This record gives sequence, C-alpha cells and structure tokens, in this order.
Amino acid sequence: MLRETLSAMRDLPRLREVSTILIRYGMGDFLRKLGVTSALERAGQFLHIPTKSDTPHLEAPVRLRKALEELGPTFVKLGQVLATRADLFSEDWILEFEKLQSHVPSVPYEHLQEELTKALGASPEHVFSFFDPTPIGSGSIAQVHLAKLQNGTDVVVKIRRPNIRPKIDADLRILGYMAQLIELEFPEVRRYRPQQIVEQFAKSLKRELDLAAEARNMERFAKNFAIDETVKVPRVHWELTSESVNVQDLIIGIPGNHLQEIEVNGLDRKILASRGADAVLKMILIDGYFHADPHPGNVFYLPDNQIAFIDFGMVGWLSKQRRDQIVDLLAALASRDAYSIADVLQEWVDGGGVDDELLAGDISEFIFNYEHVALKDIRISTLLGDIVTIMRDHGIALPADMTLLFKALITLEGLGRQLDPNFRMVEHLTPFVKQVIIARYKPEALWQKGKHGLKEVAGLLSGLPKDIAKLVKEIRRGNVKIDLDLKRLDHFGHQLDKSANRLTLGIVTAALIIGSSIAMTVPGGPKTLGFFAFIIAMLNSMWIVFSIWRSGKH
Repeated sequence: MLRETLSAMRDLPRLREVSTILIRYGMGDFLRKLGVTSALERAGQFLHIPTKSDTPHLEAPVRLRKALEELGPTFVKLGQVLATRADLFSEDWILEFEKLQSHVPSVPYEHLQEELTKALGASPEHVFSFFDPTPIGSGSIAQVHLAKLQNGTDVVVKIRRPNIRPKIDADLRILGYMAQLIELEFPEVRRYRPQQIVEQFAKSLKRELDLAAEARNMERFAKNFAIDETVKVPRVHWELTSESVNVQDLIIGIPGNHLQEIEVNGLDRKILASRGADAVLKMILIDGYFHADPHPGNVFYLPDNQIAFIDFGMVGWLSKQRRDQIVDLLAALASRDAYSIADVLQEWVDGGGVDDELLAGDISEFIFNYEHVALKDIRISTLLGDIVTIMRDHGIALPADMTLLFKALITLEGLGRQLDPNFRMVEHLTPFVKQVIIARYKPEALWQKGKHGLKEVAGLLSGLPKDIAKLVKEIRRGNVKIDLDLKRLDHFGHQLDKSANRLTLGIVTAALIIGSSIAMTVPGGPKTLGFFAFIIAMLNSMWIVFSIWRSGKH
C-alpha cells in the first residue's frame, strides 16, 4: 500500500518521526488503518505504539493541534490553512486550528551570514551602511532584520531560514502520500478531495519559500493601487532581492495590533476601517488578486489615515468566472434570494450526490432566519459561516481557490470591528457588488463577450469536418465504444436474477419432495434420509412463499 513511500527511502526517517508524534497524541489507529506503521516496521523503522494515548484527557481537536505544533513549520501552516475550511470541519476544530502560530525561535546571525553573503554577492557589512544582527521578527520560513542602505534609506531584510527547503519538500511528499491513502481507505472523505487540498497547499507553501515571488506580489499590488494615495505597499529593492532574500523599504507607522496608539497620534478609527475594507474588496472583486492574510500584524496605520500592507507571501488569485460567482452569491445574500444562492452552490458541486430539494429547503430556512434582520446588523463572518455549514451538511466542498477568499473576508471584518465597533462589512460590499454587476452590462463588456462567443463558434465550425473525419476513422477501426448506464435496465436485470433463483429453488424443492416420497414408500428405503429431505423441502417452500410475498409489497 505504501510502495511510493517505501521507494522514497530518503523520507523514511522523517516519516518515522511524523508517525511517532501522531501516535503519541493518540492517532495510532488512524496510522494503522493507512498501513503506515506496518510499512515502516517492514523497512526496519520500528515504532513504539502505546495501547493508549499519552494525552487521553485532551479532546481530539486539541491533540491534533498540539501534534501539528510539534511536527514543525509545514504542519503548522497546514493547520492554518485547514482553519479556513469551515466547510470540512466543525467549529471546535476550527477554533483549535486558529490557535496555531508560526512563531519560532530565531536563527543566530552567524548561521545566516554565509547564505546572506552568497545571496547579496558581498558581506552585509559592505552592502549596507548598517545591519542589525538581532532580528525584529521570526517566522517559520524567514526572519526579518533592520538595515540601512548606503544612500541612507531604511530597509528591512527578510532572510529565508537556511536548509529549510529539503525538510519542507520531504514533509510535502509525506502529506501527498497520506492524502492518497486517505482517499483509498476512507471513501466517505473522498468527496472533499484531500489530494487536491494538499496540492494547493504545496503550491502555496513553495511560493512562500521563494522570497522573490513575494517581491513580485508586492509590485503587482503597488501597481494596482498606484493612483490610490490612501494605500501604501513597501518598495522592493530588486538589486538586492533574490529567492532567499527580500529587501524592501521600512514602513514606519502604527502596527495594526497597537490600537491604543491610533487616537493618540490623531488618526480616525472609522476612516481607517472603511479604507481598509475598501482596499481589500477592490483587491478581491475588481483586481481578482488579493492579500490573503490581512490580520493586524500585516497592517500599519500611517499619517493622514493611510494604510500600509506588508507580508505578501500568502496571496489569492480569482479567475473572472470565479469573481462572477462571488458577486452573484454576495448579491443573492444581500437581496435574500434563495434560488440564486442555490444556483451558485450547485456550480461548486463536483459530481453528483447532492439532493437539490433538500439543499433548496435548507437555503430557504437560512434565508428565513435573516428575513427581518437589518442589513447593517448582518455580520459577514456569521453569514459565511452559515453558508459553509449548509455546504458541509450536503457534502459540497468549498473550491480550493475560495478558501483564502473566505478567510480574507472574515479576517477583514474582524480587523474592521477592532477599529470601529459599528463597522458593517455588508455596507461596504454592496457598492462594489453593484459596480461589478453594472460593469458586466456595459456595451464594451457585452461586445467583448460577444466576440469571444463568436470566436468559439467559428472555431467549432471550422474544426467540425476534421472531427467528423476522425470519428469515422475510429469507428472503422473499431475503437469507438458506447457505454450505457440504464438504471431501470439494471433493476430489471436484478429482478430477473431473483426470479431465476426462486424458480431454481422451486424445482429443487419439488425434486426433494418427489425423491423423499419415493424413499419413504419403498420397503427398506432410507426413511430417515427421506424425512430430512421433507424438512428441507418445507423450509424451502416457506422461503419461496415469503420471498414472493415480500416482492409483492415492493
């Protein structure tokens, strides 16, 4: 079962370490079912598996959270991503995942110096007029130091932790193996596509490892807000930036989590909350490219009520189609249109298995609960929470590119309410939704859509003769097969099987009756055998009568 794992011998020590920690937190049965423990033992990586968890007094969500913290950066970040999947986990699990923090001890400067010198092309003492060896911040992937360029510009230098990539690559491979096994061993969770979750997570984490990619994200956001003087993004110094080092301007302002300093410095909380919401909603609904983690630690408040965003390692991207779906959903929520909400959710269904009538009923009940609630009193976090609860109840998995969006909206509302207790996210959503809907029906938008449709039709028609010729060739070669899935015909086949079974049993019963009669009437015949044959024939007769009676009821 674990051929892929065993073929990657380099991952066995790390797999053993992961398994040992999970077992210690009471997940041995889960690993046994996946076959991980037996595979490791066959490979000579013996494990001590206790019969009981070392932490029996803790609830399952707490045990998993502690296990992820002990497993290290990759698993901590996985837990943070799972905290956004309210469509998969109930509230008690989400609350535990949200407690996961990436704060880790900093790396001593002497361990960073060699890689930093290699990335900069010279020692930091020659590149910068000042470089502080004591970090001002430390995360699971990188840590940040203050410095000053030769021209006097204050900058921050973000340095990736040395030798972190091999361990993260090994963890991602192990997570990939486990996701495959989970889909094989637990069919009930297959609809939630664990392999796809791990793939999306791996892409996001690998992007975070590339600090040059983060710098490119910063430039895109700076370009999108070039004409908006209320939003600032740090400038990147590309001549010093690479995959392992990111040098950017130092932002001097009030950190988003220092609320008591805002009024002291003459800033307006309501204006800051409003501008922050408008900025993120523009990213999502207009640009389709958004900061996926706008929590207070990644926001600074500047003079004149300006807002600066930092740390663009985690960003989200939405296609035009997805943005249209989001706008339709938000418009339906604002107007309390149950049918339109159901239409959007149906577009997110991957395959069958959703009862349309039950889904429509639950959405109608959801709308009824908000029928008499004023728009200004609706919390977007509660609203989205109710939506994902309905999705979870009906087995509808939230599309992978939507998880970061929901997380960003909920985080943004929390940030706005910290600044202004009367902040209403829905009031800011409505103008943007109207703007996007109006833009859809502008003449130039309709013309572009019409041109695209005509191109598709023309391409289909021009390729039709070639497609028909190819189909005819395949038919001549006998390569065309037609599969019919007729449920009524299958049912009819089952009925025929049952009828044939009853007929066969009836014939055997009749033969038993005749044979036993002969055996019991012939002088010197095997009367005992004939008696038992009569008993069997009677039981068979009773079963045939009961079977016919039961099928008549259906």
